[in-house]
Amino acid sequence: MAKITKIVEVANDDEDLDDDFDIGGDSDSSDLDGLRAVARLAKLVGGLPWFSAVGRPLTRGELADAEGYIAGIGFPDLGIAGVEDWLAASSAAQAPDWGDDWWQAEEQMRRSLLDEALLLNPEHDLMVALEHVSTRASEKAFDRATASAAKQGVSDPALLQVAAGAAAQAAYQAALVLAADGDSDHPFALKFRLFEAGRLPLGIVGNTFNLF
Repeated sequence: MAKITKIVEVANDDEDLDDDFDIGGDSDSSDLDGLRAVARLAKLVGGLPWFSAVGRPLTRGELADAEGYIAGIGFPDLGIAGVEDWLAASSAAQAPDWGDDWWQAEEQMRRSLLDEALLLNPEHDLMVALEHVSTRASEKAFDRATASAAKQGVSDPALLQVAAGAAAQAAYQAALVLAADGDSDHPFALKFRLFEAGRLPLGIVGNTFNLF
């Protein structure tokens, strides 16, 4: 399966696009490469193994992606902690010292990418494409989170929505990378790779980046 690790592969994949996604036909073909890549990402998120690796020991590759991500958004000195199970994930998500600076750093980066993507793609088509990706990711991730948490006797609706929302946000951010410059080393690309690996990044609490 193509990963955002190899953004060029996603962008150049020749598979047919989803029937329910229409790129539009008014622009030159070469101007639509970013939108095509986003549409293919929408296909990708439908088959991802969302949350399939949560609770397992972190691999070297996952640690490297996590380190690259937190350094890229401006927090290179944070520690990385693996979260054991869905109950621990719930506690981490509700921690009182959850890092607002982390959210602000992501939001600033998102706005910068969106500005860049809007210079390269028709605004209406781009917004429809981004919405399609995030909605599909949310739906698929919610189902997978529900099934994964149920195996541990957890059925907290708020926690499941947090997981689905995080997946939708990561897919949206990855789509922005594709619509902008396709940089496979972008922090949002690294973050999405963690989701591709079946993980759930839970954000920064204190001096720690929690990764489930």
